[in-house]
Amino acid sequence: MVEKEEAGGGISEEEAAQYDRQIRLWGLEAQKRLRASQVLLVGMKGLGAEIAKNLILAGVKGLTMLDHEQVSPEDPGAQFLIRTGSVGRNRAEASLERAQNLNPMVDVKVDTENIEKKPESFFTQFDAVCLTCCSRDVIVKVDQICHKNSIKFFTGDVFGYHGYTFANLGEHEFVEEKTKVAKVSQGVEDGPDTKRAKLDSSETTMVKKKVVFCSVKEALEVDWSSDKAKAALKRTTPDYFLLQGPVSEGPPSQQLLLLRWHEGERDCGVPGPQLNPRLCGPRDADRTAPLCDRSPPLPHEGLSRRGKNQVTEPVPTISCEARGCAALVAAQGPGS
Repeated sequence: MVEKEEAGGGISEEEAAQYDRQIRLWGLEAQKRLRASQVLLVGMKGLGAEIAKNLILAGVKGLTMLDHEQVSPEDPGAQFLIRTGSVGRNRAEASLERAQNLNPMVDVKVDTENIEKKPESFFTQFDAVCLTCCSRDVIVKVDQICHKNSIKFFTGDVFGYHGYTFANLGEHEFVEEKTKVAKVSQGVEDGPDTKRAKLDSSETTMVKKKVVFCSVKEALEVDWSSDKAKAALKRTTPDYFLLQGPVSEGPPSQQLLLLRWHEGERDCGVPGPQLNPRLCGPRDADRTAPLCDRSPPLPHEGLSRRGKNQVTEPVPTISCEARGCAALVAAQGPGS
């Protein structure tokens, strides 16, 4: 949560009544910090609408919804803030009315400029920044700006049934409850009365902790050839490699192709796709590029979760980002 406090302190009786349930959940001080926070939300598609709804209902001071794209015919199906018949309008502007109606106490604004054109000074007015539907380059750039200016940074996206979220809170301090249960003396029966006495004599202490978050760039530039990284890779969900892709728009990404193969290979024993080194490059996973040299079905299409109806078509040669996809295939190839 944002740690700035409003100059006047406190909240009004009207706010206390409206936010009564959440004040009981996370306390008055946390609600005060929320009421003093300004948040920037970029990308008003389905995920952006859900984030906007949660922030507005939580009671932040102000929310700026930024999106330079227009409403597509598909948007109203997943974006509940957009009214039917808004095709062609700016997505942020089309979301404003319903967003504001969720909580009149929150100052909801829109910005229709492309985030790529925003200077560093634009972001310093916010306490937290959340990006959705942004390219990898934009995510890395904005994360660096936020880290430099001590702004909380979040990013996330969804790809069908897959998705990711990333947070960079810099140096984040928090308090954790630790309960110490009294020891039972030797020779004392461990009956109901003894257990009740142990609970009554337990001591709860508050332990202060600090976590230092890494940047997006550091998270994406992991050297998977090191022994430490190889061990961690076994515990890493393949969804991690979705961050290697540029955007969630356009045709299915090559990362999704590998994810779908991973699910089929794991359950059905289907061999994985072969990477083409000639086509791999840091920006190869472009949303306008074809998925592979030709366009056959996905490697495990036609497979059930129990391995029936296995296909016999040759596995395609896929062009994809070397670091992300090659690491995934190397770590989770046939027989893993």
